[in-house]
Amino acid sequence: MADRTSWRELRDRRMAEPGAEEGYAAARLAFELGAAVRSMREQRGWTQAQLAETAGMTQPAVARFEAGGTVPTIPVLERLAHALDARLIVQLEPGTSAA
Repeated sequence: MADRTSWRELRDRRMAEPGAEEGYAAARLAFELGAAVRSMREQRGWTQAQLAETAGMTQPAVARFEAGGTVPTIPVLERLAHALDARLIVQLEPGTSAA
């Protein structure tokens, strides 16, 4: 019987690969943005189709975005913010270490 790799070992090995941390950070950001849009949509009582129509998008595009499946562009975020009557704030903050 072959030895099995634990999830932690696999994760550690993958995270050590070049670009892995940046990819993980992008996926986290996409997930958080999607969750925020979904929450605002649900607070309005809208379906994905209603948000899509108001934002000039397709329902599948909204579904992918809400699931964190895509990293949106600033223009897409602006359309979603406008449709949800929200402000889009994009900012850079200093990190914790000097590079």
